[in-house]
Amino acid sequence: MKKIILLFIIGIFLFEGNAQNWQPAGEKIKTQWAEEVDPENPLSEYPRPQLVRDQWQNLNGPWSYALVKRGGSLPQAFEGEILVPFAIESSLSGVQKRVGENEELWYQRTFTVPSEWKNKNIVLNFGAVDWLADVWVNDIKVGTHEGGYAPFCFDITPFLEKGEQKLTVKVWDPTDRGYQPVGKQTNRPRGIWYTPVTGIWQTVWIEPVGKTFITQLKTVPNVDGENVSVLASAKGLIDTDIVEVKVIEDGNVLSTGKAVAKQEVLVDVPEAKLWSPESPFLYDMEVSILRDGKVIEKVESYLGMRKISTKRDESGIVRLQLNNKDYFQFGPLDQGWWPDGLYTAPTDEALLYDIQKTKDFGFNMIRKHVKVEPARWYYHCDREGILVWQDMPNGDDHPEWQTRNFFDGKELERSARSEENYRHEWKEIMDLCYSNPSVVVWVPFNERWGQFKTEEITEWTKNYDPSRLVNPASGGNHYDVGDIIDMHNYPEPVMGLYTSKRANVLGEYGGIGLPIDNHLWETGRNWGYVQYKNSEEATDEYVKYAKMLMKLIPYCYSGAVYTQTTDVESEVNGLMTYDRKVIKLDEERIREVNQEISNFFK
Repeated sequence: MKKIILLFIIGIFLFEGNAQNWQPAGEKIKTQWAEEVDPENPLSEYPRPQLVRDQWQNLNGPWSYALVKRGGSLPQAFEGEILVPFAIESSLSGVQKRVGENEELWYQRTFTVPSEWKNKNIVLNFGAVDWLADVWVNDIKVGTHEGGYAPFCFDITPFLEKGEQKLTVKVWDPTDRGYQPVGKQTNRPRGIWYTPVTGIWQTVWIEPVGKTFITQLKTVPNVDGENVSVLASAKGLIDTDIVEVKVIEDGNVLSTGKAVAKQEVLVDVPEAKLWSPESPFLYDMEVSILRDGKVIEKVESYLGMRKISTKRDESGIVRLQLNNKDYFQFGPLDQGWWPDGLYTAPTDEALLYDIQKTKDFGFNMIRKHVKVEPARWYYHCDREGILVWQDMPNGDDHPEWQTRNFFDGKELERSARSEENYRHEWKEIMDLCYSNPSVVVWVPFNERWGQFKTEEITEWTKNYDPSRLVNPASGGNHYDVGDIIDMHNYPEPVMGLYTSKRANVLGEYGGIGLPIDNHLWETGRNWGYVQYKNSEEATDEYVKYAKMLMKLIPYCYSGAVYTQTTDVESEVNGLMTYDRKVIKLDEERIREVNQEISNFFK
């Protein structure tokens, strides 16, 4: 994607507050990037790379905060300052307080709308807020959003006043004492379960738009047909509006397509340069709305031409394919946690670092494990070239667990409210990643956590996005549905269940533990599936498991996931320490054997 020059307008903080007073809280380990956080302008990059406008104002920075008993009113006085967008439990928030289901977290700040945005509509955007958010502008409630992982926005134009504007947000999050998706968050951190995350944890920003403006793009490449379809959702459309899409290569318009508003636009991409981890080529894209022949809205985006599918090989084994060729997908289980920011990377450079190191290690895939990342993370995956399996964060209760057979037990019966919330949040997550070429597999359930109506959810997921593969239940409970059947086994790779109908993958294995002094979250006992005394021992074991995996590929497996990218809190089974300051295993030896696996079918 060509370099886009953004007009970035730094927000002016008019409330009583001083970013210079901010300091990370607590004494636990931190990454090197914690020292690079700019408290006046944290995470300053444009947060939505696939729908870019050239004017915006970042509202990250110091806000006032208060904790109030659930059901209480707006506090008369705030307790202090919190650095947005870092969750209140994190060090980088400057607060590091636990909340719980009996309290609500209130935020407040002021901002001004730039004068050059006069006569424009103003949209207020949130990258993500965990979990239930109510929003007021100038003491008028403008909306509510339920869901901890996806972006949402409000057109706040009617509620703006002259001069400064007051923005207030209230958040309630019961974490694992509710039914909502929480991933690895728990009110009692231990082992594989981590510190809760409450409140704003992604960028907040405003931007000027016209009365008609694009809210979402769904881009689906068709490699075989040499075209791409683009569906633009927008507010303020009229029936005669035209959506125009331009596909651009190296600054030159390659092709153009048009359609009546609310219809898919089909654009030719002849002799396309295909996207892959080895060659992550991205086309630029411009999407405009035309009314009476005039452009009334335009955004910039990008696309990657790639195809993900399955095909039975000569031996009768169903293989994963990328761009119509057998392709072994191999990568780490990536939790996406940070010792200083918890859910939120300290900087964009930190967010990118884990992806780059994953490629350096010789992997071609990442399984994003029961967590969702900001849009910029998926952009980095698109640009760097790495495949992504995207999990749905788990929530609610758990049924019995069966791993070595097709499930014959009783599934979890969720309440109607819990089911409704699952479907709502899963759809939001899929919408977030719908146009990212790196995302190739949806994983609705992991290890039976919150698993319910598996066949129905699998069918719905596949119908909502037929362009990707669905791995219905990573690690069980297994059903004869979807595109993939996924085994887990620790520590060594084995073949525990096989089907000739679907691609077989080893969704988790490994977990080689190696604690490194002075880089540990917990000073007491740390946790790993198996633990070793030094890097040489751990590396030897890693290589042993990798060679065992290679022997299984001809007979069954088309993909595998090693646990895991980094240590997380008390877990010490990462390839890197939690603070990312030490690569724990021999990188050269890991890369060499990983490349053998990743290139198995080449």
